[in-house]
Amino acid sequence: MRTRTTVAAVTGALALSALVMPAAQAVSGDSAGIDRPSAAERFGGSAKFRSESVTAQEAPVVSNVKINGGKSVVVGSGTAKTFTVSLTASHPSGVQDVYIDLWHGTDPEAGLDGWLPPNDDLSCAAVSDTTANCKMTITARPGLNDSEGIGDLYKNALAGTWHVGVGVLAGDNSEYWNDFYKTHRVQRNAVLSINASPEPIAKGKTLSIKGTFTRANWETGTYSKFTNQYMQLQFKKAGSTAYSKVKTAKSNSYGAISTSNTAVYDGTWRFYFSGASTTTSPMTVSPGDYVDVR
Repeated sequence: MRTRTTVAAVTGALALSALVMPAAQAVSGDSAGIDRPSAAERFGGSAKFRSESVTAQEAPVVSNVKINGGKSVVVGSGTAKTFTVSLTASHPSGVQDVYIDLWHGTDPEAGLDGWLPPNDDLSCAAVSDTTANCKMTITARPGLNDSEGIGDLYKNALAGTWHVGVGVLAGDNSEYWNDFYKTHRVQRNAVLSINASPEPIAKGKTLSIKGTFTRANWETGTYSKFTNQYMQLQFKKAGSTAYSKVKTAKSNSYGAISTSNTAVYDGTWRFYFSGASTTTSPMTVSPGDYVDVR
């Protein structure tokens, strides 16, 4: 897991080009090693207000929080995924610093089992003297932890819903901090394959359609069988631009898919999976396999 030291943000409202993100430090260990910064640690302990106890007029206002453009964060088995997070912050005294992260667990005070901190690339654009649009990136690395902090997604059970934490430090050092601002999905990538045979085939004969369904295993760094999953077998007639459902298929206990259909027209076959809460949302689609019917 990773811990993060903090430095004081720049002074002066909307001195945005000089904003500095805290440097990351790596530690090894299990979930007990996650050291997520508090509001005071992130903002240097200088804030004179806490969002829980101030009025809406005193605390900075946060809006338009976006994670990965609103799409689920889908991570494969061995390659890190870097995505953009952003927000709009406003306060009469301007904006000094902002913070966005993703964390997994029930209570950040009681301990986390997953944390995706921001990278050191915060940038903000002043909309006015009081408002700024800010963005940064987060990198999610699959695999086990090591001394370099690799392995934010160290177990498959982390796939699913994560909390989004948001913080803003205003020019007068008033502060907004919300560990439960919203939720977002972090998911395992899935891959579908298909093969229709024989090719070519005589009209009216039975076409055999097979495939495999696998998904990223963050614990092993490979793709593992994705079993007992229902999906659609779809067909697009030659000359058409749209696929239509033919029937429902299912992966077996080995992740294999096997079905058949009568060959009538030239066209392209594919498997279509509509997605799951932990895996590849909103959908996974196999490559198309074109079959010539004679």
